[in-house]
Amino acid sequence: MKKVFFKTFGCRTNQFDTQVMMSKLKDHQLTQDELDAEVVVVNSCTVTNGADSSVRNYISSIKRKNPQVRVILAGCGSHSKGESLFESKKVFGVMGHSEKEKINEILKREERFYEIGDLAHVDSTIVEEFVGKSRAFIKVQEGCDFACSYCIIPAVRGGARSHREETVLEQIRKLAANGFGEFILTGTNVGSYGKDHNTSMAELLKKISMIRGVRRIRIGSLEPIQIDDAFMELLDEPWMAKHLHIALQHTSDKMLERMNRRNRFESDLALFEKIASHGYALGTDFIVGHPGEDEAAWQEAIERVRMLPLTHVHAFSYSKRDNTASAQMKEIVRGDIAKVRHRELTTLVKAKNYAFRRSHNSNLEVLLENGKDGVFYGFDQYFNRVEVTSSEELSSNWVLLNDVEVKEDGNYATL
Repeated sequence: MKKVFFKTFGCRTNQFDTQVMMSKLKDHQLTQDELDAEVVVVNSCTVTNGADSSVRNYISSIKRKNPQVRVILAGCGSHSKGESLFESKKVFGVMGHSEKEKINEILKREERFYEIGDLAHVDSTIVEEFVGKSRAFIKVQEGCDFACSYCIIPAVRGGARSHREETVLEQIRKLAANGFGEFILTGTNVGSYGKDHNTSMAELLKKISMIRGVRRIRIGSLEPIQIDDAFMELLDEPWMAKHLHIALQHTSDKMLERMNRRNRFESDLALFEKIASHGYALGTDFIVGHPGEDEAAWQEAIERVRMLPLTHVHAFSYSKRDNTASAQMKEIVRGDIAKVRHRELTTLVKAKNYAFRRSHNSNLEVLLENGKDGVFYGFDQYFNRVEVTSSEELSSNWVLLNDVEVKEDGNYATL
């Protein structure tokens, strides 16, 4: 049996896809040691040029360390860079998204292969275990119908399409029966779930909540326009994680228009304030330094961030992505300026997070990850990380914490 190692880059959707491929390895042996592997499957990310570079660098590195290894390129990068990497013989094989459920047979091939497949496929695999995880990621949809100017993902993941509701529910039933209690719904554009099946995210959430063993549900990321009245009615349900990640990308309307975004700040602010009134922590994505972000736009943006009840931010300095509309735009923001703005934004939101944690330091429900030497880590319902010290073995256990010690660098507790 060939020993196979998986290297995963990028988002939670890729993490789920890796679990799908692992679950299909009937005639191969999974290894956690890349140097011991005969085959390395690289589940790649291509969201930026930098992501492409990271994948290429990893492929070069593993081939230097393990010259006999066969490298298979999977993931989004297979659709954007797979052909060039295959033709230059940097990889033994390339497989597209639609081929991952066939991986067991694909890895038996002795000749180099290029199996890119199509971008209309929807998984039907039921994953019953998540290797090395205490929380389960559940992919509920694929692709995106948005056309944000900076993003290549619709070109490499295809249009938005939902997984069958029964497949999602069966997946969760099996994982819950195997001891998983927290489920994170993920996908390329999660909030679009159901629009092609005459249902909605709110309907799916209600059905998931009725499955025995489900204790907490998180949602990977939502667009502001996808949060409807039916979803808002669920905010006070006990199984809803008290944290939502809502992708704004910017707070200047000028910049939102340039990015071809569908949200605008006035409605974003009203939405955030309404959700925060239900006791939620709120995170967002924010792109700093996109072409056209002059000083006036930045000052407007940062003042508006001060107004938002934000607690978390995924801040990105703009990185040119070939074959996108933004890549052709002028008024480029210098890297040193973007770096300063990135620091200003993250410092501001970090302070907001610290204030939130100081006022939410009791009645914290934490699912702990695997620990070491009596120190365990996990996330509370507000998606804040907590370090717990205990003489007991608490790996993969739920704990209820009160009077947590809140420091600027994190939350701490002793049991």
